[in-house]
Amino acid sequence: MSFGLAASRGAAAYSAVGVETGVSTADPHKLILMLFEGALLQVGTAAAALENKDVPAKGSAISKAIDIILNGLKVSLDYEAGGELAQRLGALYDYMTQRLLYANLHNSRPAMDEVTSLLTDLKDAWASIGSPDQANS
Repeated sequence: MSFGLAASRGAAAYSAVGVETGVSTADPHKLILMLFEGALLQVGTAAAALENKDVPAKGSAISKAIDIILNGLKVSLDYEAGGELAQRLGALYDYMTQRLLYANLHNSRPAMDEVTSLLTDLKDAWASIGSPDQANS
């Protein structure tokens, strides 16, 4: 095994441990921020893959972004406590998913940029409210 390959596997393992440690010690507010960041990272990866004409990487990154949006952000909504706001966020997550599917099928950078903008706005709004634990500190 070459040093480069070993170093890259070591870096990947270290990164995975860091992410897992971050997830296991994060409060619910931080976990949602991590989901936004992960979705943004995947959409950015898909956009770069589109520019490089790397179709498999684009499809994989879009699939991961959709998974984070639907199985992370959307399922974390509390429709009972959140009422209309949760309903609207759920619809927005569905819309973003549809735009990402469109982006994948039609190689649409504008659709990816739209989702990036929406995710960024939501992430920034979520970050600005802070977590209850931070407010009590």
